[in-house]
Amino acid sequence: MRQYVVDAFTNKVFAGNQAAICVVDEWPEPGLMQAITIENNFSETAFVKPLDDGRYHLRWLTPACEIDFCGHATLAAGYVVLNHYAAGAKLVTFVTNEVGELVVTRADDRYELDFPAYELKQVPVSDAMGAALGARPLEAWMARDLVCVMDSAATVRAMEADQAAIEALDGLLVHVTAAGEEGSGFDCVSRSFAPKLGIPEDPVCGSGHCHILPYWADRLGKQDLVAWQASRRGGTLYGHLAGNGRCVLSGQAALFSVAELQV
Repeated sequence: MRQYVVDAFTNKVFAGNQAAICVVDEWPEPGLMQAITIENNFSETAFVKPLDDGRYHLRWLTPACEIDFCGHATLAAGYVVLNHYAAGAKLVTFVTNEVGELVVTRADDRYELDFPAYELKQVPVSDAMGAALGARPLEAWMARDLVCVMDSAATVRAMEADQAAIEALDGLLVHVTAAGEEGSGFDCVSRSFAPKLGIPEDPVCGSGHCHILPYWADRLGKQDLVAWQASRRGGTLYGHLAGNGRCVLSGQAALFSVAELQV
């Protein structure tokens, strides 16, 4: 089985978010897929299977379980297909089990991902949120994930989250976000925590920005935004909100390794 490790939402290795992409002719047994994912110990390992019609079936696993949607591993899978299996093609279409078709398009040195935007509903800020995050949010919003809006980018960067307390909060993931610093070139700064999925902190979360960017597009009155994920590795995401329920994310990618798995 051939595996590619790609750093997504960055133009250099050792930054962005690592994803392992395994290209298979037939689906491995679920236990083997999970064992490979645990061995890699990245936020996500994705499995890609070519289909007869030119599309590819895409599935994502964390070290804890298979999940319904992952942004950075979709970008990484698009990078792998467009550079190693369909060189010269402009786009690739992935079929998924939960979120329908996802298209990755080559756009100069970036890869564009046309994703569904989550519809956020405001929820009360609780003492539990403040205790889990070490700082009380100004606002809280819920869709698949919980989004906590903080007072400053400095608060987001310095946050030392209580993983057990975060796991007890509502939402599959918990994102913290604030407006970008003046002159930084970023509209917002964020971090993402996912202890329910066996991921203490996701280095750069594409699906999370399908929550975060719709919030900031509405707040700032902008359709085009640039986001910085302020994890230890860090990563840049470019977003476009067209008002049609879709969030177009784009970013760069860097190939770290190609391997033959001995399984």
